[in-house]
This record gives sequence, C-alpha cells and structure tokens, in this order.
Amino acid sequence: MSGSKKNKYAVNETRTRIDAESIAQAFIDHLYYTQGVTLINSSINDLYLALSYTIRDRMLSSWIKASQDIIESKINTDYKLVAYLSAEFLPGPHLANNLVCLGIYEETKKAMEGLAIDLDELLNQEEEPGLGNGGLGRLASCFLDSLTNLLIPAYGYGIRYEFGIFDQDIHNGWQVEITDKWLRFGNPWEMARPELSQEVFLGGHTEAYTDKEGHYRVSWKPERIIKGIPYDTPILGYVDKNCNIMRLWKAEAMESFHFKDFNQGDYYAAVDDKVASETITKVLYPNDETIAGKQLRLIQQYFFVSCSLKDMIKLHFFRNEEIHTFHEHFAIQMNDTHPSITVAELMRILIDDYLLDWEQAWQMTTHTLAYTNHTLLQEALEKWNLELFRSILPRHLEIIYEINHRFLKEVSLKFPNDQGMISRMSIIDESGSRYIRMANLACIGSHHINGVAELHSNLLKDYVLNDFYRLTPGKFLNITNGVTPRRWVAVSNPMLSELISKHIGTTWINDYHHNIGKIEVLAKNKTFRKHWQEVKLKNKIQLAAWIKNRTGIHINEEALFDVQVKRIHEYKRQHLNVLHIVSLYNTLKNRPDLKIAPRVFLFGGKAAPGYFMAKNIIKLINSVGEVINNDPALNNQLKIVFIPNFNVQIGHLVYPAADLSEQISLAGKEASGTGNMKFGMNGALTIGTLDGANIEIREQVGEENFFHFGLSTDQVYARKAAGYHPMEYYHTNSRLKTILDQIAQGYFSQGDTEIFKPFIESLLHHDEYMVMADFQSYIECQERVSQAYIDQEQWTTMSILNVARMGKFSSDRSIDEYARHIWKTSTI
Repeated sequence: MSGSKKNKYAVNETRTRIDAESIAQAFIDHLYYTQGVTLINSSINDLYLALSYTIRDRMLSSWIKASQDIIESKINTDYKLVAYLSAEFLPGPHLANNLVCLGIYEETKKAMEGLAIDLDELLNQEEEPGLGNGGLGRLASCFLDSLTNLLIPAYGYGIRYEFGIFDQDIHNGWQVEITDKWLRFGNPWEMARPELSQEVFLGGHTEAYTDKEGHYRVSWKPERIIKGIPYDTPILGYVDKNCNIMRLWKAEAMESFHFKDFNQGDYYAAVDDKVASETITKVLYPNDETIAGKQLRLIQQYFFVSCSLKDMIKLHFFRNEEIHTFHEHFAIQMNDTHPSITVAELMRILIDDYLLDWEQAWQMTTHTLAYTNHTLLQEALEKWNLELFRSILPRHLEIIYEINHRFLKEVSLKFPNDQGMISRMSIIDESGSRYIRMANLACIGSHHINGVAELHSNLLKDYVLNDFYRLTPGKFLNITNGVTPRRWVAVSNPMLSELISKHIGTTWINDYHHNIGKIEVLAKNKTFRKHWQEVKLKNKIQLAAWIKNRTGIHINEEALFDVQVKRIHEYKRQHLNVLHIVSLYNTLKNRPDLKIAPRVFLFGGKAAPGYFMAKNIIKLINSVGEVINNDPALNNQLKIVFIPNFNVQIGHLVYPAADLSEQISLAGKEASGTGNMKFGMNGALTIGTLDGANIEIREQVGEENFFHFGLSTDQVYARKAAGYHPMEYYHTNSRLKTILDQIAQGYFSQGDTEIFKPFIESLLHHDEYMVMADFQSYIECQERVSQAYIDQEQWTTMSILNVARMGKFSSDRSIDEYARHIWKTSTI
C-alpha cells in the first residue's frame, strides 16, 4: 500500500505513554491479547513477554522514523549508511537495556510493583541471544549501540543462528557443552521481514558468453538456490534519541515441502531441501575439523554477505539512486576476516548482475569496503582449500584469480626483484595444498585496514601484514576498541551510576568520553570514597549470593575479588593465574600464621569444543579449587570459583563486583581486549602485561594505578629468536618446580598422574605463550597487589581514578574515529 495515502486514523498514544499507570495497563493488555492469559494463570515467561511487547511498543516510533528517514532519503546526502558486517553479535539481554535507553526503568519498576510483580525476576527470565563467541561479537554490539547514540544511520548485518554458542555446564570439573536453545520461548524483540528475502546461489558451474555489445560476460549456473529471510531487531539510542537495526539472516529452502515426493511415500525427500537449507543457520561456528564442517562454515559466511549486499542495493534503488553511486552512499565495514568474501561478491554483483566493466566495479568496491583485523594469530587468518572453495563458489574463484592477477602485476612493478613478497601477498597460497587467503583478499579490496589497539596496529604493520603496509602505507591506521558505558555501567552497575550521576549529572552516560573525568576531583573526598566503597561492597554481596545459589560455594564478600573472565585459550594464560594461586596456597600451608588480604579467585569463559588443552585448563582450575576450597587450614583466606556459562547477563554481576582485573596474555598476542575496559569502567584495578589495549589503559590511568608485570613484546620476540627453553625455568625456580611437580604427581587430581600430563609436558617442552618466563614477575606483582589492597583508602582512590580516566575507552570515541577517518561520514 502506498505510503502517500492519507490516513484518517492516528496511532493510539496510550501504547506509547511512559508513566507507570499506562505501562501497567499496556502490560495487562499484552498479557491478555498477545499471550492469551491473565495474571492469575500466567507463567513467568508470559509475564516477561508481555512486558517486552509493552516496551517494544514504546520503541517503535523511533524505529519506524529512523527506517523512513533512511528509505525516504531524509538524511543529508553527505551522510553514508554504515553497514557493519559481522559473523557474531552478542547484544546481551534487551529488556533492561531498552528500559534504560527509554528512561523508563523506574516507572516500569513502579508499574510492576503495583501488580505485585518483581521486575528483577522478569529481567532474569530473558534468554540471552548466543550469537557470538566472545569479544568479537560483544564489540560488534557495542559499536551498534554507539552508532545509534552518535546518530549515524547503520545496519548491523549478521546471521540469525537458531542455536547459538553452546551453554556450558561443569561436570566433575570438565566443561560439558549443551545446546543453546535461545529461541525456544520466542524472541519478542525481533520482527521477521519475509518480503525482503534474498536468493543466494551455491555450487554449480559458470558459462562464458559474449553479449550483444560484444562484451565478455559470465553466467553462474548454480547447483542450489537458498533463500535468506531477514529478522530485524531495533537498537535504541540513549533517551530514545535514535534507532538503528540489527538485521540477521535465516536460511530457508526455496521450496520447503515437495508435495509430489510426499504423495509417493518418500517423506524424507519431501523435506530434504528444507533441512539442508535451514542447516546453514542452525549453529554458530560448526566444528570445521571435517570437510562438511568447513563447507558449512564457508557457506554461512557467503550466505550472510550475499544477502546483506543485495539488501543494501535494494535499499539503494528504493531511494531512487543509480548503481554507479552505491559507493557514495554506503560504507561497509568488515569485522575481521569472516565477511571478507564481500570483496569478491560485490565485484560479482556489479560485473555480472549490473554489467559494469571491471575498472568501474573495482573502483566502487575499493571505495566502499574497509577491513578491521582483530588478530595476531596466524590460525585466525582464515584460509580455504581451493578445491573446496571452487565447489561452492565457482564464479568467485574466477573473480579472485583476476583480482590476484591484476594485484600481483602492481606489486611486481613496485617491487620487481622481490619474489618472496609477491608469493606472500598472493591471495592464492601455492605452498603444498593450494589455499585462498581471505585476509589478503580483504586487504587488497579495502580502502582502509585498521587494527584495534596501538600495539596491535603496529604489529600488523611490522609483522603480520608488513608486505601490504610497505605497498600501501596510507591504508593503515589504528582505532582502539571501546565498550558502551550504557550497557556496561548504566545497565549493569546502577548503584555506581546513581552515585556518579548524583555528583556530576547524567551527561556521562551519553558522552562518557568527555564527562566521566569530572569525578577525578572526588577521589580526594573522604565521604565520596566511603560511598564508593559501599557501592562496591553491595555489588560483591549480590555476586556472592548469586554464586552461592549457582555453585554452592560460600565466599567472603570482603575479600579481594580477583577476576579473570574471558574465552579460555592458552594465549590468555588462565593457567598462569592458576600457578599463582597454587603458589599462594603453598605459602599459606607453610606459614599458617601468615596474614594476607583474603582473596576470591573468579574464573569464567568457554573453551572451543575441540580445543583439548583449553578444556584441560578448565579442569585444572576446578581441581585446584576443589582442594583449596575444602582445606580447613586456610581458614577461608582463599577461594576459587569457576562460573559456568559466563555471558553478558552474568557479566552484569561480575564486572561491578571485581576488585582486580586479570589481563595477563603474553605481550604481542592479544589484539586489544575489551574486558579490561569493562572492568576499568566499574572500578577494578588491572594486573596485566603490556599487551593489547593494556598499554593505553596504563597510559591513561597512570603507571601508579596499574599493576604491570612480564616481558614486553620486543623481549618476547628477542627471547624466542635466541632460543626459548622453558625447562631452564623449571630447574632454576624452586617455587615453580614445586608447583608443577604437585600438579604432575596428582596432588590436585586425587593421585591421578595422567590427567594433567599433557598440560605439564606442554609447559616444560613447548610453552608457546611463555608462562614459565613470566611466572616470577607475575608472582612478585601479585605480592604488590596484596600489599596495596590492605590500604583500603588508597585502593579506593586508585579505583576512582581508574574510572575517571577511562573516557578514551568508550565505544562512542571509537565510532567517532571510524566515522571521521574511515567512513568519511558524520552524525545526523
């Protein structure tokens, strides 16, 4: 129906009023008319859904206005629509965040209290979308929040995984993976848009031909065609100032049911296409150790990229624009290498579908795309077996060959005598089995390449992508990551938010970068420090109660909460943390009269299902905890808790309660880290190496407010170049030798000497992440932490200064830099 027709009916304003009485009435209406129940016979999920629909009603005006502004070109032509392509999004629970952004948290709480309903129970009922594995997905969601807050029109494009990252349980100390059925009770925040579906080709072959004008053309004859259905979720700005869209794609069959097969009794064939197609978006990151797993992962990446590009072009035409101006109105950011097939797909669309010549298509592609690299680990720079790639994307392989041919000619002209450089920069890896290097494709097809912390960006230029930097140094820049203070302070830490707002107003929530520093002068105020301590203690009491309920472990709320929550990986060195705990345990056993600041060590994070060593580390944490937590001689001075299934919602409890943030990766391995920022914004002090964004955090908060230890990146490279022998540390450090012997001899595994044998052998004979080399420095630094915590007034001052100086690490600052330096756009 045409939007130009006049409508004599107006939208009912009672569905958008934000006073407690109107919210309560709308809630009752949704309970009755949407859920089909009353307060008497409703379930907790009915109540949660009814409230979610009530709040969504109050978001829709912003959502619809933002969409209309984009579609009807009400945005100044100087602005570009940002398309953020990411294989992961971790938005976290929506309800609490939307209440804060709408500014109606208290009115909603009042409305629920009037109906004898506990709002917190409804908030806890929400299933968290498990659409990411960790920092990458959470960063993408922080960036969508900041894009909205800065009034930059944007779409976040990704995959609507039916089953997200697995739920984690701990059985006998081991990680057990459980299916994450996050959609089983429905998702009130999304809207399906089947009318905007897209078709995606897979497999088959290509046929060359000459068109009527005598131009060489290629036609792709696919083996399969699948359909992508978009599901839209509104991403609201603070105080209802704007709304952007997270558009996630679900795969479906072109024909979901074959009636002829069914009538002939072949019931499986009748739904074959449906099952095969829907498998594409079933699971986040399928196990890619098998050929089938690799195929599925490549198809996933291409599927959402193809759908997203076609969606953008459809929107472009809807705004009465021509295809040749596409790059003037869209800025596409590829979040890591997963979406890098975008380069070849955009070229295919422009050349094959819209019949542009190569030069024009390449000019448009390279003026549209930008690439964010998030890793220094070679295994994370994706490569695809060439024959596997050809079987799924035959036309794209031809395009990649042509891109590569033209690019290597350019390289050879500039560096004519460097065959090694040409070989390294080629998209095709010719060593052994032939592979397609997706990071190389992304670098070649992008107008900018950015790292996510100053150290990371320098290492990209000096090592990982050095050849590309030598060829086109102007492409490279750094934009340090950030996190949103709306989610990670205003939503997750309401008591601290209230304290800060009482003294400096609420502008820090909307403009953290420029306003949070106003609390620095309050660090000298004894009364303010006392209130700061009270807030921290209340947060610790809340977390302790949750831990007792979840794990059965009782912890001392006044102990130092020493926290390491992140993906379990050897380079993040959770095992170094464990070695310190055992060292402290041995010290207390040998000196029972020694008084220390009591400590609670909190761990959380998931190991990839096929990553044995990471799972072994989880088992070690729990095994050491089993011994220490049940040793009466310690008098509760030490406790260890592994928090199962750590996610955004649990992070709301953990970050506000932390005293010490463990950021202890080997220098030169962590691209940035964002957990360090969340902890810092909530008043935790950092113990860390000079890795990732730790360096910049230390610069901002002051060396005296940061506990630094370990080798620098240069020292790591030098020591490895000289020949690193971890066994030397075993023989020369008696404390370290004792700890490793205890673990090897079964002290923490009921006498079982086999269970941690791979762990011990890895440290003694390989130690890729130099745990042994950094051990002594880490122990000494932890002793400084213990001494500092005893002086609570000084510790609190340091905590306040950390928060006051964290302004740089707001994702609003990050997005502002992307807008100015990469996308060349600005706020509305």
